Amino acid sequence: MSMDLLIEKIAAMKNPTVAGLDPKLDYVPKYILDKAFAENSDPLEAAAAALYEFNKGLIDALYDIVPAIKPQAAYYEMYGWQGVRTLAKTIEYAHEKGMYVITDGKRNDIGTTMEAYATGHLGMTAINGQQVAAFNGDCLTVNGYLGSDGINPLLKVCKEFDKGIYVLVKTSNPSSGELQDQKIADKTIYETMGEMCEKWGEELRGKYGYSAVGAVVGATYPEQLKELRAKMPHTFFLVPGYGAQGGGAKDVAFAFDEKGLGAVINSSRGIMCAYKKAGCDEHDYAKAAREEAIRMREDILSAIGDITL
Repeated sequence: MSMDLLIEKIAAMKNPTVAGLDPKLDYVPKYILDKAFAENSDPLEAAAAALYEFNKGLIDALYDIVPAIKPQAAYYEMYGWQGVRTLAKTIEYAHEKGMYVITDGKRNDIGTTMEAYATGHLGMTAINGQQVAAFNGDCLTVNGYLGSDGINPLLKVCKEFDKGIYVLVKTSNPSSGELQDQKIADKTIYETMGEMCEKWGEELRGKYGYSAVGAVVGATYPEQLKELRAKMPHTFFLVPGYGAQGGGAKDVAFAFDEKGLGAVINSSRGIMCAYKKAGCDEHDYAKAAREEAIRMREDILSAIGDITL
């Protein structure tokens, strides 16, 4: 199963983290921007080239210590089809380096439209008698609040192509409780969604007990994280909110099981923009990202202990 692959990478590297590659031109060092805009007259082409060069430097610095990347599709879509091409190239480059890729698209639809999302991001597209991988991510973040109609098409693709999904359950943003904390009878909506994730993943469990249906649960709500870990024993968590959004190692520790498994913790700006926070030379942006990734790894391990299969 796809989640088994991520778990094995985490255990091998002793690192339950994922680097969010959510680049904006403001994050990219000036020397990379200057080169890209000197070589491309089209501003969208220049932006896309700069983002790809930035991402490659980050991946080169991280691939041997961080098991996965999580590119957020919106940060590429804002630069047009050229930016989307960079998303595809970034996924391909990360795979060449042996990294696991979680495409953060938060897709949400039903029927044939959701089948198209699943096919494009996780499956194979039929073109003139050939089967072609369009984006080829290992996992896709999805919004489950349309119910099973929006998830079932994904489950079929996950089973056929050995892929995974992360369903939004309890998100890290401040207003998440406006909906997710409301109750249906005696259960919160996020608890109900968590139960649905467990059910959706029943036939897709891997050898470590976790299914291909994961859940997004934010580090900014540690009590709910602890609650959901106990109630969702077969669901692997993707945990945003560490670092820039305020979550710390003690908060994310609730996401893990007794073996130090069960979750992967995301950091985006903290890693990408580490060189700015450190005040170092922009040419050392990748080195600063690596140092921050190591610091984050050690911080989390200090709270959860050893990782074993």
